[in-house]
Amino acid sequence: MRKGSIPENLNSVAERIVTACRSCDRRAEDVTLLAVSKTRPAADLREAYGAGQRHFGENYLQEALDKQAELADCAITWHFIGPLQSNKTRDVAGHFHWMHTVERLKIARRLSEQRPADMPPLNVCLQVNIDGEDSKSGVSPEDLPELAAAVAALPNLQLRGLMAIPAPRGASEDQRTPFIQLATLLDALKSQLPDQPLDTLSMGMSGDMEAAIFSGATIVRIGTDIFGRRD
Repeated sequence: MRKGSIPENLNSVAERIVTACRSCDRRAEDVTLLAVSKTRPAADLREAYGAGQRHFGENYLQEALDKQAELADCAITWHFIGPLQSNKTRDVAGHFHWMHTVERLKIARRLSEQRPADMPPLNVCLQVNIDGEDSKSGVSPEDLPELAAAVAALPNLQLRGLMAIPAPRGASEDQRTPFIQLATLLDALKSQLPDQPLDTLSMGMSGDMEAAIFSGATIVRIGTDIFGRRD
């Protein structure tokens, strides 16, 4: 169940972003709120859109495509934030503005090859397995520079930055550790690839958003605190 209405929850999250940014001398407008809308009906997305939300993140491809068709009248920026099989890259290449979970060159090549010629380059983030968890997807920090260089060379992709889903941690200080590590990796890539607009850190969710913003997040992925817990 939700604690409040979707517009009320969006407003509450926006206030948290402002407060977090003030605490670390950042501008709230430099942090994009990505509403994680997986499993939510299109009606919920439309309600959020009516309250001013424009960026939505989806994990499940067919569900996302169905929502896109139903919400075709809305000027939504669509982000794909789930794992992607190589046989499903064409739909992501043709229907999304952002792809956050690139972890293999094979996937990146297919996205570039299948991006329609009449669309701008697909914005991509490389997913990093920042904690080295066997259960998590993502490139290792050690292999990141090689993958980043290869993806940056692809013609129909725009390498924007990094994404991570760290292991849960309790205290805010502990939550910051992997986020700071990801920010450090992005700084290294900026030196390695100075011609790329590496301006994006996609990190932080409902439970650790403040720690992520403190550590430099530019996109925070919030689902539960907007739409409530999934059944």
